Amino acid sequence: MNYPRTQAIALPHGGTESVLTTNKVIRNTYLLLSMTLLFAAVTAAAAVAMKLPHPGLILTLVGYFGLLFAVHKLKDSGWGILSVFALTGFMGFTLGPVISRYLGLPNGGEIVMQAMGGTAAIFVGLSAYAVTTKKDFSFMGGFLMVGILLAFLASLAAIFFEIPALSLTVSATFVLLMSGLILFETSNIIHGGETNYVLATVTLFVSIFNLFTSLLHLLGFMNGDD
Repeated sequence: MNYPRTQAIALPHGGTESVLTTNKVIRNTYLLLSMTLLFAAVTAAAAVAMKLPHPGLILTLVGYFGLLFAVHKLKDSGWGILSVFALTGFMGFTLGPVISRYLGLPNGGEIVMQAMGGTAAIFVGLSAYAVTTKKDFSFMGGFLMVGILLAFLASLAAIFFEIPALSLTVSATFVLLMSGLILFETSNIIHGGETNYVLATVTLFVSIFNLFTSLLHLLGFMNGDD
């Protein structure tokens, strides 16, 4: 984000340095986020084209949390970027079979495109709001952490006990939680709460991923295909 030259001159040295650091984190975050989204789209498309089966819940969770741990462990080195691509590529791979299932429906292509459009609109809208208003959303941190944990546990219960109503409720809840997480993380970057663009990228990517899958589930249900 660019500030007027006169405003930068008026700031003390520490303030100017802080602004430059924040701008760098924002730039690097969105650059890496764009690249990982493209990479995940490629791996998802490859999984669809090869008609690969879903790896299953256990392998998915082990792969996700294992790679997420690697990202946090390597976040301050060049290997951190490679681990981000490994994580996002793996998530794209697990998404491929899900998309294939929807594309096999009579109006599946439309559902997938609606979910993609809705995800893009929500992400761009909320990011723009956080950047332009500069409002501090750090107060949402505790609520989001607890909410995501409870929603995750509820999603596991919905899978194991096969409760469609709970599954839909979880998807709707995740739409709200991921929207809040986008606001929170974007605000965190702007206000200097997050200075590591690798971690910022992963947080935003996971938000977009969960937002898309949740919208896909809800739209599939509303179209009578889920």
